Amino acid sequence: MSDIKSAREIAMEKVAKLDKATDEERLKWKYTPEGEKLASSYLKQDLNLVTELGNYEEKVRRYIKDGASEILIRNINLPKKELDRRTNKKAMDGLKTLKSNKVGVENIFSKMRNIFKHYTEQGEQQRKQAYMQLKVEFEAKLRQAMQQQGGPIIGGKIDVERQPQFQEEWRRLQLQLDSQYTRLLDEYKRELSAIA
Repeated sequence: MSDIKSAREIAMEKVAKLDKATDEERLKWKYTPEGEKLASSYLKQDLNLVTELGNYEEKVRRYIKDGASEILIRNINLPKKELDRRTNKKAMDGLKTLKSNKVGVENIFSKMRNIFKHYTEQGEQQRKQAYMQLKVEFEAKLRQAMQQQGGPIIGGKIDVERQPQFQEEWRRLQLQLDSQYTRLLDEYKRELSAIA
């Protein structure tokens, strides 16, 4: 029975550990969120990261960079729209500024650009083909279901694209098609996070 601790005892142990935090841990807790805010501002407006980093003491810049890098990496996504392309470019430019291993960063960016290029070229073609195939299959199933129920098919044309089931199936299929790209991109993001 003595092994079981109350919630209060557990909380008190956690508070005691906080008091034992090193100066480095305290700096990290304080300045990593500052870096996250800086990256968010950088993505939304036209900030110069080098100038902004210059506003901080040398000993805390590492934590600022870590927090900012985390947010910038998180904002690199598959280029589904023009806004995604612009955000990717800005995030990548910011990471080039923050990371010291420029060659390693550029190597990963090269792999990411290949994914983006493939996604927008061949991937777009795959999505169009999958959409048309799903539309034809869905229309055939819907037509068959209506005939079995004895319902008339007015005008012979069914607008399957407006059917909620079709839209749901298309979203599921898009996620499936995008998953191969997303997995690779996530792997490269992890590599990018590991680079100094």
